[in-house]
Amino acid sequence: MAPVKYVLVIEYEGTRYNGFQWQLGLPTIQDELEKAIRKFCPKSSRVMAASRTDSGVHARGQVVSFFAECDLSPMTTMKALNYHLPADIAVKAAYRAEADFNVRRDALSREYCYYILNSTSRSPLREGFVLHIPQALEVKTMNDACRLILGEHDFTSFAAFLGNSRSARRTVYEAEVIRKEAMVIFCMTADSFLPHQVRNTVGLLIRIGLKKVGVEYFHEVMEARIPGLAGPRAPAWGLCLEKVNYAQPLGVQQ
Repeated sequence: MAPVKYVLVIEYEGTRYNGFQWQLGLPTIQDELEKAIRKFCPKSSRVMAASRTDSGVHARGQVVSFFAECDLSPMTTMKALNYHLPADIAVKAAYRAEADFNVRRDALSREYCYYILNSTSRSPLREGFVLHIPQALEVKTMNDACRLILGEHDFTSFAAFLGNSRSARRTVYEAEVIRKEAMVIFCMTADSFLPHQVRNTVGLLIRIGLKKVGVEYFHEVMEARIPGLAGPRAPAWGLCLEKVNYAQPLGVQQ
């Protein structure tokens, strides 16, 4: 039979993984997915992700795809995967898609949020999912800085390294810091992201919120275009990939 392309929306708690992408001898989300798929469909391809989350980063709406030579409905595929996957990874939805659909290239934007517990006391129930900062953060000034990154810019200073990126120019559609009682949440939507871009942005925003540097310094960092100048990089455990957006539905669920 001809291979079928399946698209999944997955959620994971990334604490014990070395990021999404497969690495020899290290636990990764991709490795766990591929092992689970082979349990019920041995003839299958590598798994592709819309966004390669870093070590320790979580996801609520990661989108992945793979080809498989098996004729299972999306619902059956989802149930089979959730049976074989570890408890910290789950498939939330499954689809059949056209063979030429590319979860990475066809994505219009990715949405990430970074969660900060801004209270004098820590929260054991939120441990591993938020960064605890006991000093008061000035959200208004942080949002003044956020407005500087809206639109298309060269984000070299916010990348840990450029890697294989041909250009450091990215388009940011949304960037905002909101306060919900003791929680301060930074959300950023862009066409794509450079390595560690969100965590370096958060690191600099925290310094602004603590009045260690001003918005002017944020602008100077942007203009300098020196890799890694922003930061220091915020820890991975506060970051979550919330959603990947597409122009069309991901596929059919029948």
